[in-house]
Amino acid sequence: MKTSGEIEAAICQGMSRFEQEYMGRGPKDVHTHLIGDLLVVRLQGVLTAAEQHLVKTLHADTGRALLKQVRIQVMEVGRPIMEAMVQEITGVKVVSLHHDISTVTGEEVVLFTLVEAPGVREAKKR
Repeated sequence: MKTSGEIEAAICQGMSRFEQEYMGRGPKDVHTHLIGDLLVVRLQGVLTAAEQHLVKTLHADTGRALLKQVRIQVMEVGRPIMEAMVQEITGVKVVSLHHDISTVTGEEVVLFTLVEAPGVREAKKR
């Protein structure tokens, strides 16, 4: 049985790897928070140079809409991979995945809802 910190660290590594493989670059920073049966992943600095250029050069609404459409499709294609990774790390099946990205800050949030809160052990005190 893992501690919540070990689960969070493993999810951070898995999500960074996913971003690297599917988008060609990893996030500048990633944090995961296990809150009961929710896993919240916050990735910062995820926009590629091409995406940043797209958002800056096209009309604001058009660039944002195109970027979000592409990211939604990438998340849907990669969803089985992410869900399997989360299940392997937590030992709990994923019920749903929610996602959004900010074209202004380059921050991406992924929320996994789990069937139940994963069993965790207490971290040893130092």
